Amino acid sequence: MSHNTPLSPRPLHHLSDVQRRVLTTRQLREHGVTASVAAERCRAGGPWQQILPGVHLLHPGPATSEERLLAALLYTASRGQGADGSAPGGGEPGGEAMITGLAALALRHFSSAPPLASLDHIDVLVPRTRRLRATGFVRFVRAGTLPAPQYLAGVPTAPVARALADAVARLTDAVLVRRLLTESVRHGHCEAAAVVAELNSARLLSRPHVVDAVDALLAEGRAIAEGRLYDMVRGHHLPEPLWNVELRLPGGPALGGVDAYWREQAVAVEIDARAPRQDEELWRGGFGRKREHLERLGITVVRVTPKRLRESPEEQAAVVRTALIAAADRDPAPYVVVLPR
Repeated sequence: MSHNTPLSPRPLHHLSDVQRRVLTTRQLREHGVTASVAAERCRAGGPWQQILPGVHLLHPGPATSEERLLAALLYTASRGQGADGSAPGGGEPGGEAMITGLAALALRHFSSAPPLASLDHIDVLVPRTRRLRATGFVRFVRAGTLPAPQYLAGVPTAPVARALADAVARLTDAVLVRRLLTESVRHGHCEAAAVVAELNSARLLSRPHVVDAVDALLAEGRAIAEGRLYDMVRGHHLPEPLWNVELRLPGGPALGGVDAYWREQAVAVEIDARAPRQDEELWRGGFGRKREHLERLGITVVRVTPKRLRESPEEQAAVVRTALIAAADRDPAPYVVVLPR
């Protein structure tokens, strides 16, 4: 009997090709294969093999990457209950579980992540209440609250920022950490702020090699956001501003730098690349005071985020255009000196 042979009483044609090759002991029993028969077929030299406890591969030879992923999720779903005695949730393979870490990044075709076939371990994100023990190539990452999974080729996968944090938590290679973080932003997988927030939540920002990588990540993220701001202005036919300048009162102190400034209309745009929930005191104490000061002088400050520039440039352009039009109804702002930043 192979994975192509019908199993009584329930055939396998309703399952996908991979699902027909990887089944748990319980699934085999539902198809008429007893535990003793499965054990016999998994003996050395037999047609099947036990790839993980309670999970069988219905062919000899190495498992494919897809089979290992499915086996990891099936093993997770088949193991025990939550700490409160509840059964693992969900009808999907793995229940309340998803692939994370380097395996999740490889699924998203990160060029800097090792290919799935070369990974010694597959990390699975599970609720903290699940009683689970790592075994074979499966490791567990526990969380109090799980993010909503994203499905890639039917595989529940952690969002990029979370997968990055789980990967970085196990990595000591500074070069690889830097490549993974910068690639996440450069190729549009997520925003730098979201990555920094996850790294902070995982308490990884105290590691020197992670801090260095974050500096490179933020620089990459800002450069990309500035490029999107240029594209937004020119693509939506807004007047050309003065780019990346510092404002100051004549003979007085500096008012601060802005990313774009329309002198005649006294409208400034600032890119806010802060991580969510991060640097709030800095914002209120420094950036917030700067914005309030500029607005008291009659300068309108439009704040945009990298995410909004990426997801809704037309909407952001409309906000800037409205501010430029509204300038005609305001009293002229005091003269400010504009210097390159």
